[in-house]
Amino acid sequence: MSAARPLSLDHITVVDTTPSQLVETAAAVGCAGVCLFLHSMPVLPDMPVFTLIGDTPERRRTRRAMEATGVTLDLVYPFTLAGRSIVAEFEPALESAAWLGGRLANVLCYDRDPARRVDRLDEFAALARAYDIDLAIEFYPPSQVRSLAQALATIDALGSASVGVTLDLLHLARGGEFPDALAALADPRIRIAQLSDGPPTIAPDRIEWEAGLQRALPGEGAFDIAAFIRSIGRGLPLSVEVPQEQALRAGATVLERANAAVSAARASIDREDQTR
Repeated sequence: MSAARPLSLDHITVVDTTPSQLVETAAAVGCAGVCLFLHSMPVLPDMPVFTLIGDTPERRRTRRAMEATGVTLDLVYPFTLAGRSIVAEFEPALESAAWLGGRLANVLCYDRDPARRVDRLDEFAALARAYDIDLAIEFYPPSQVRSLAQALATIDALGSASVGVTLDLLHLARGGEFPDALAALADPRIRIAQLSDGPPTIAPDRIEWEAGLQRALPGEGAFDIAAFIRSIGRGLPLSVEVPQEQALRAGATVLERANAAVSAARASIDREDQTR
């Protein structure tokens, strides 16, 4: 792994881990960081039941694992802003994220009212700043911020330096912006990138399935990963986000799946870095 491009292991790459197990797995496959869920998600059926919110045993185990391995917390999930969201209810999760050393919180926007969406984001950003945490808007075709262009326009409307973007190559491709958006990928408001691969197209009703359950390993699909790597900031954190439901069902272990994803990502990144 290039020193200029540390990798993070995303929780859905090995969805059947607790956060402390994710940290230990990340260290075992040479990742410098993790992107983790603060509590289990019913929409991810293989995820074990846990919570890091409050003074829980798993929260303490996770911090001990981070201290023992040196693995950092690069991004925390899940924060979703919908029409009925009450921003103050995010505070316990932000407190736990800060206690674990997290400094970036991922946010998905489902509020259909554009003005209210901006107002809620502004309120959320102010609350997060109290914990020294920035926000990263994850644009996602099924959400109400569907594209990188919309995410950057939302940040322009906010005028806040503490709100950036989570740049997922899969969402960029499925939103129809790749490769046209390549020139925008060096924007300093992009705070973290997420790497995976996939077929050239997918049926609209399979977008959520692909995003959450089954992506292709980097280099095994049709995405122009080399162009993506060339276009993003060289020091930008990179997360390996490759859910592998098929391999999980086939009996591949956590370590096998993590190693497959990280090795494929590292090979793709190093091939491009070596050409510079």
